[in-house]
Amino acid sequence: MKKTTTLGHSSLQVNRIGLGCMGMSEFYGSFNEEESIHTLHKAIDLGVNFFDTADMYGSGANEKLIGKAFKDKWDKVVLATKFAVMRGPNGEWLGLNGQPEYIKKACDQSLSNLGTESIDLYFMHRQAPDVEIEVIVGAMSDLVKQGKVKYIGLSEVNAETIRRAHKVHPISALQTEYSLWSREPEQELFEVCKDLGITFVSYSPLGRGFLTGAFKSRADFEAGDFRLNNPRFTEEAFKENIKFVEVIDQMAKDKGATKAQIALAWILSQNDEITAIPGTRKIHRLEENLGAFDIVLTQADLRLINESIPSETKGNRY
Repeated sequence: MKKTTTLGHSSLQVNRIGLGCMGMSEFYGSFNEEESIHTLHKAIDLGVNFFDTADMYGSGANEKLIGKAFKDKWDKVVLATKFAVMRGPNGEWLGLNGQPEYIKKACDQSLSNLGTESIDLYFMHRQAPDVEIEVIVGAMSDLVKQGKVKYIGLSEVNAETIRRAHKVHPISALQTEYSLWSREPEQELFEVCKDLGITFVSYSPLGRGFLTGAFKSRADFEAGDFRLNNPRFTEEAFKENIKFVEVIDQMAKDKGATKAQIALAWILSQNDEITAIPGTRKIHRLEENLGAFDIVLTQADLRLINESIPSETKGNRY
């Protein structure tokens, strides 16, 4: 299976299985900085070069962690970070901001947090409803002209918005949730990415851990884990959505693989350009995820998965 792809409208080669870094600073229970840095370094040793963060993860703490880990390793890294979701001094949510002046300040703050002179891939995390996409992308384009950003991307937007944005400045990547239980991008987004030469980046490719079978009930989560407030992780949803895990588990047994590897191999099998950024803090999970490259899913396997999984997922994504 092809392990790298060219980032849209660039010469950068990125791993088709990268590393999402959000959980190293917030959201998924306890975390350990030393362990996370070891995992980040190990990822580079294993040939991973594509890493994803955002200014809102840990209210800047995640970017600072990345900056500390990669201080002397930037030549081995393609880093994506994001702006738009505002947080207060105590982590409180302050809404979305797409104003050009804010985008400039957010970029400067991210550069400071990371300790680097430029950001490889800068994403609009979510679109502020009061600002037209042309205005937002125009401000992002200015950052490219200034050398602060190399390439730009969008997250969680529809096909029309992508086409409008692309007319202002080439969009290199689209990041959207995509997995066996979140298949909405297949309806329009894959087509627009193909048409415009945009790399599709799948976040939460393992269904926030659910598709690995690691969680059997709500009792498996630590207090404060944001999944406890997610509609797909209610007791009722657990009982319905476990059917997804059962299908993946059977295929994993047939292939001598893990459920995570099957879920990731399924994503990579959709086309040769798609990438995924599963998040983990642990080296053994990182190694397991990368093992998905060795899994071969035949057309018969893919048909069986499509025919066997539930047609709907219980609970909204957020």
